Amino acid sequence: MCKAVWSDQEPSAIILAGGDGTRLRSLTRRIVGDERPKQFCPILGLKTLLEQTRRRTALVIPPDRTSLVVVRAHHRFYVPLVADEPVGTLLVQPENRGTAPAIVLGLLHLADMAPGGPVAIFPSDHYVSDDEVFMAHVEDAFRVLQDRPDLLILLGITPDSPEVGYGWIEPAGAIGGQEARTLYRVRQFWEKPSFALARDLLAHGCLWNSFVMVSYVPTLLALVRRTPPDLYHRFAGIRPAFNTLGEEEALRGLYARLPSTNFSHGVLAACPANLAVLPVNGTDWSDWGEPRRVLATLARLGIRPQWAEPGAALPA
Repeated sequence: MCKAVWSDQEPSAIILAGGDGTRLRSLTRRIVGDERPKQFCPILGLKTLLEQTRRRTALVIPPDRTSLVVVRAHHRFYVPLVADEPVGTLLVQPENRGTAPAIVLGLLHLADMAPGGPVAIFPSDHYVSDDEVFMAHVEDAFRVLQDRPDLLILLGITPDSPEVGYGWIEPAGAIGGQEARTLYRVRQFWEKPSFALARDLLAHGCLWNSFVMVSYVPTLLALVRRTPPDLYHRFAGIRPAFNTLGEEEALRGLYARLPSTNFSHGVLAACPANLAVLPVNGTDWSDWGEPRRVLATLARLGIRPQWAEPGAALPA
């Protein structure tokens, strides 16, 4: 396999599409009639969540600079979606081991192609009402990095309710600079709080964690090297096999011994000093991890698809 080389001057993207979507399975089974994860489902409109994410990302980052991290078991679901579309790199994990391994795999491949460049990391299962507004915030984050290459910037959604199923970000003091939008340091994360706590977080200006991150590749890798302590080194041990015929076997051996690791819990929760949050407003957003959130979004839009009707038959 040939290794591509990308310019360090242009932004790249990593889209995480390896989740199993088990919490939404009862709903996605009703929509498509099989066990595919939610990112491969057309929940709203004719396009799947993954296709919508790629379309959104392409407003700022070229598709041929966008890496897609998937899982081999989902092969029949993702292949039709990428067959006729440019993909910078399709990275196939042997198994789903959580968001941290998926991110490290994407970063290390990107480090071989654009080692000093900026990158944005996106989940593939979110609803966004206004793609242009959302990606304008991503562009702002990239601009901030030009003056502050040390930062890891999270996009924090301005909340409209005391949601107990999300992770929350408690901002600290503002970070000075010339950027148009105010950037804040991160004081603390609150994961899936009680309703009383969520109501308090809402009242005190805390934000929902979108898990969209913008930083430079070296900054992210330096953070991963510190926490968790051995994840980076496990991947570094098989890095010589990347972009060779031996990569698949090397990954299979690594993932067989790899614990499942969540990037938010294992890396971000330590709240490193260079962690910042950029508030996002002007667009509706939802993490479609649970059926009630999907149905609530559709209700706000005044949409009631046939599969949402009580007693609707499963597709053939």
